[in-house]
Amino acid sequence: MKKTGLLLLLCSTLAQGQVFNEFPVQTQKPPLHGKHWMAITGKPLGATAGAMIFAKGGNAIDASCAMLAATCTMWDVLSWGGEMQALIYNPRTKKVIGVNAHGVAPTGATAEFYKSKGYAYPPEYGPLAAVTPGTPGGLMEILAEWGTMSLKEVLAPAMSMAAGYPIEAQTANSIEKNKKMIKEWPYSKKVFLPHLGEEREAPEAGEIFVQKDLLATLQKLVDAEQEALKKGKSRKEAIRAAYDRFYKGDIAREIARGTQEQGGLITEKDLANWKVIFEEPLSVNYRGIDVYKLQQWTQGPSMLQALNMLENFDLKAMGYNSPRYIHTLYQVMNRAFADRDFYYGDPYFAPAEPMKGLLSKEYAKERLKDLDPDKNDPNVGPGDPYPFQNEKNPYLPLLQGNKVGYHDQQLTEEFLEDFTAGTTSVVASDEEGWIVSMTPSGGWVPATIAGNTGVGLSQRMQSFVLDAKENPFNVVEPGKRPRVTLTPTLALKDGKPFLAFAKQAGDEQDQLLLQFFLNVVEFGMTVQEATEAPSFKTFQLKASFGNHEKKPGALTLNTDTPEWNRSELRRKGYSLNFQPRTSGPINAIYFDWAHGSFWGGSSNHGEDYGIGW
Repeated sequence: MKKTGLLLLLCSTLAQGQVFNEFPVQTQKPPLHGKHWMAITGKPLGATAGAMIFAKGGNAIDASCAMLAATCTMWDVLSWGGEMQALIYNPRTKKVIGVNAHGVAPTGATAEFYKSKGYAYPPEYGPLAAVTPGTPGGLMEILAEWGTMSLKEVLAPAMSMAAGYPIEAQTANSIEKNKKMIKEWPYSKKVFLPHLGEEREAPEAGEIFVQKDLLATLQKLVDAEQEALKKGKSRKEAIRAAYDRFYKGDIAREIARGTQEQGGLITEKDLANWKVIFEEPLSVNYRGIDVYKLQQWTQGPSMLQALNMLENFDLKAMGYNSPRYIHTLYQVMNRAFADRDFYYGDPYFAPAEPMKGLLSKEYAKERLKDLDPDKNDPNVGPGDPYPFQNEKNPYLPLLQGNKVGYHDQQLTEEFLEDFTAGTTSVVASDEEGWIVSMTPSGGWVPATIAGNTGVGLSQRMQSFVLDAKENPFNVVEPGKRPRVTLTPTLALKDGKPFLAFAKQAGDEQDQLLLQFFLNVVEFGMTVQEATEAPSFKTFQLKASFGNHEKKPGALTLNTDTPEWNRSELRRKGYSLNFQPRTSGPINAIYFDWAHGSFWGGSSNHGEDYGIGW
């Protein structure tokens, strides 16, 4: 059967289980199957690293750490100086745990500082774009707490890669494309441009890419762990000795020195004071399924808000990707994202975000009262959730300014690049029941490398705002986390794991994760079908990167969308553009309790890859 955007009749239901290719969208990749474990991430070599750890007896925590380390080493739109966030299902407690390993704004990073430099927002690239590194700490903390292996074992694949691996075309070409900027930073130039002065200064695809400084840094972590073990320390204590060397020892000193040398702000004290936070995730129930997201320092709750609104519609009756279905989701997502843009921020800093109101079912119904079923509203702004938690909104004077629409619908290459910047995903599960859904990011090419560490710094500062009129909860200040796009997901049904899923690509994430979830729950698709099925994208939200633009009414559809669908959407006020693949990249695991197995899905959009056993 041909892939189509027409109203599609369903040939399978969840009650019948997951059946391959019965839905009328033929998949380009087969589904993954496993009884013992599943390892899926953004690069084939990264998935292999996870498989190697599983084969040695590691659990899903160990394997996810190995995949994280490998993808960081491969610069899979992230590196070792980025940020890590995860949802973990603990089969012993039957609880979902949130992992906040997001970096913070360094000393001196104030709105006044950036305004004095002439910035409307913190910069996209360079040392002033960097929050403190979070990925190494997140990796080591979850490994210490719930893993079974040593840091030495888990880092072995990444260290082998740092010693030299065949670089893939995507990263190699990204280095070449960005070499002018890379040359501004001496330590980046040394690592990324091995053919300096030649016509092509970046590595060739397939060339063995060597990172001596990074290998030395990883070796220092392993050395710290092994020395602690020799002194009789426990596995946990030894891993935390490595943690201390990164954040309080010689590695921290070189990160701070190298960052400041290049004009950045990160200090040794910033690194020493930073901590990983294990926190309660947020959740809502959608038609009997509990969906979990990280807290409002991510955009994750926007998907929960959207689900609360969508529960009031018969989506299945509308038909998959019908004009009515697309219009309804577009309007709902715009309302959720307008709230995201104004109300989300770091929950560990005042003022407190009104999350109780934002996630209430009553507020969701209130948000739908002005939804026009026949026309796009380019002026959708944030709502007022405070009455739904019995409080008065202290920011009412600011709301009107946020309802002013932007009417530029031109999707430039620069805008689209900013909109989908960065991130990979790591999803893993094992037969004991451990599950990891992770979206690490930060430090993508072109990255400023911090001195002689080989560690590429994050670019996440750009997600802050400098003016409280835009978002009073997300104004930059030292020690604060910018509100990020990074948003792993876990779903439980009848108290058991149901789905684990995550994706890359900036502000697209919760849009396409929402559609993936509905593909499975409402339309009975398998996880592989759901990852590949055509999705659509709204740009009527403020981009979290660059100039924070939004494009009301701009709508990306799959190129296979039939003309009558296009005409109907244009009539509703949409400005259409098209892409041949609109499906991801999404990685996911479905838990088949009827048969005691895993179904893995990895979209056909990019280089994502999985292995199961």
